[in-house]
Amino acid sequence: MRELVMQKDLKEEARQIFEAGLRAVDPNEAVKRFLTLEGNTLLLGEQELDLKDFEGIWAIGAGKASAAMAQAVEEVLEDRISGGLVIVKYDHLAPLEKIRLLEAGHPTPDENGWRATQELVKLVEKLGRQDLVLFLLSGGGSALLPMPVEGITLAEKMAATNLLLKSGASIQEMNTVRKHLSQVKGGQLARLAHPATLISLILSDVVGDPLDVIASGPTVGDPTTYKECQEVLDRYALKDTLPASVKSHLREGIAGKVPETPKPDEPIFSRNLSILVGTNMQALRAAAKQAEKLGYTSLILSSLIEGDTTEAARFHTALATEIVMSGHPVVRPACLISGGETTVVIQGEGKGGRNQEFALVAALELEGLKGDCLLSGGTDGTDGPTDAAGAVVDGDTVARAQAKGINPKEFLAENDSYHFFQQLDDLLITGPTITNVMDLRVMLVK
Repeated sequence: MRELVMQKDLKEEARQIFEAGLRAVDPNEAVKRFLTLEGNTLLLGEQELDLKDFEGIWAIGAGKASAAMAQAVEEVLEDRISGGLVIVKYDHLAPLEKIRLLEAGHPTPDENGWRATQELVKLVEKLGRQDLVLFLLSGGGSALLPMPVEGITLAEKMAATNLLLKSGASIQEMNTVRKHLSQVKGGQLARLAHPATLISLILSDVVGDPLDVIASGPTVGDPTTYKECQEVLDRYALKDTLPASVKSHLREGIAGKVPETPKPDEPIFSRNLSILVGTNMQALRAAAKQAEKLGYTSLILSSLIEGDTTEAARFHTALATEIVMSGHPVVRPACLISGGETTVVIQGEGKGGRNQEFALVAALELEGLKGDCLLSGGTDGTDGPTDAAGAVVDGDTVARAQAKGINPKEFLAENDSYHFFQQLDDLLITGPTITNVMDLRVMLVK
C-alpha cells in the first residue's frame, strides 16, 4: 500500500511541475511583459514607437494562443485599437471587444479557416504607411491560415500535408513545402501588409525558435526555395503520391514561372519587427523551479529534443536508471526536465500522439522499477488528434495493464497509445491551455 501511495504522489508531483511550466508561458502575461504603454509611447521590449505617427492601430493573428494574446493587446491599448481579426482553434476563446475572433479547424484545416484567412487578407490589403499592425502568432497558426496558391484546392494542400506528416518529416521540412503552397506564409502576409509598420509578437512552438518556421513564418523572410521543397519530397519518396496540382505548382516554381516567397533581405521587411514573447525554455525553467520547491534536484536536459520518439523516450529512461545506479548526472531525489518536439512514424491504425507514444515506450522501459515516474505532455493541451495532452506512467504501469489483460506492446505496434492509457486512467487531460510552446517532459526519480 505504501508503494502505491508513493507512486500516486509521484504522479501528482509530476503534474504540479508540468502545470508550473504552463503558467510561465501564459500568452496574456507573455504579451504584457513585452508590450506596455507610457503616454503616447508604445514600448516593445527595448523598442519604442510614438503612436502619434500612426492613424490606425490594428491587431491581427492566428494560433491557439492568439485570442489570449489579443486580449492582452486590448488591455494595454484600450480605445487606441482601431480593430483587427484573430483566428483561433475551436474553443480556444477569450473575451474581446474591438478585435474580431473567428474559429477554425486544427490540426486539420477546414473551410472556416480558409474563409477567415480571406477576411484577414482583405483587412491587411487596405492598410497603408500610416497604419501599425500587431501580428499575434502562436503554434497552430499554420493550420489556421489555410490559403493555398491559385490552382490548388484546400483538400489537395491538406493531402500533401498529411503525406508529409505520416512520412516522419520534421516541422522544418513540412513548413518548407507548406510555405510554397500558400498565399500568406513564408513572408507573404508581410508582403500584403506592406508598407504598414508590422510588429510580430510570437509564442514559439518550434525547436530552436526559428522565426521563419514558427507557423510557417507569415511575416518574416523565407530562406527556403522551391528547389528545397523538391529535395524534401525526394527525401521521403513522396513525389509520386502528391496531388497533380501540387506537383505542377512546384515544377513551375523550380522553373521560375511562379514567384518565389520573399527573402529576408527584401525591402518589404524594413518596417517590420519580430519579438519572441514565449518559448519552451521559459516553461522548462519554471518547471525546474517548481521541482526544487518539492525537494528535487532538477536538471534541464534540453529544450531542443527532437527526432524519433522511441529513441528519445529510451534516452530519458536510461538517464533515470543511471541516476539510480550511480547518482549521475544528478543525485536522488531527481527531476529531469526536457522540451522540444519528437516525431512518430505512423505504422498502425490506432489513436494517439507523440507524447502518449513517448509515455508508452517509457512505461515499457520502466517496468518493475519503484520510485520512477514520467509525464510527457503538449503545452497546448492537445496531443495529436486526441483530447489528451499526453500521459503519466511509472514502474507499475505495465503490470496494471497486464492485470487487465492489456498488452502494451500490441498497442504500441498499432500507435494506439490513447486507448491504452484511457483504460488505465493515465491520460493527461488539461483541456485547452490557450498556450503552445511544444512539449514538456518531467522524469522523477526518488
